[in-house]
Order: sequence, then structure tokens, then C-alpha cells
Amino acid sequence: MPRYVVEQRFPEGLPPVGTDCASRLWRTVTDNNTEEGVTWLHSYVSQDRKRAFCICDGPSPEAIRRAAQRNGLPVSLITEVRVLDPYFFH
Repeated sequence: MPRYVVEQRFPEGLPPVGTDCASRLWRTVTDNNTEEGVTWLHSYVSQDRKRAFCICDGPSPEAIRRAAQRNGLPVSLITEVRVLDPYFFH
């Protein structure tokens, strides 16, 4: 399955991790992603919580956009990526 980096921008910032609001949001995201065949692996979030770079597996960029739309989440950019592991070269 292809892997993607999904850039998202949140003008108001993401809710802090560990809050009830964040917990509900992440459960909903996971459930809705499953409907589109998308697996959210993890994310990197900027210090101000206004940008996120999510690593996802999915069948296509369109499936990721549909999942984001179901979740009410923005998508700025989707880039298909491959893993480059520095330990491969040792």
C-alpha cells in the first residue's frame, strides 16, 4: 500500500494531546479513515500546533482527501513517499 505525507494547516491550532476533545477527535479520525481504507500511522506537529505532517498508508491521494473531508480536517498537500533508512547503507 502506498505511503503518504499529508500536510495540514490549523489556523486555530490543534487541541492539546491528552484532552477529552483531542481523544474524541482522534477516535473519530481513526474510525472514518477505516471507511476509506486509510491508516494513520503517526504525525509530526509544529510547536505552535498549527501545522501537522501526518504519515498515512492508503490506496490513493483521493482516498486520503475523502477521509480528511469526512473528518472535517484540512489537507494542504499530499505527497507519496518511500522510506529511506540510513541504516540500510551500513
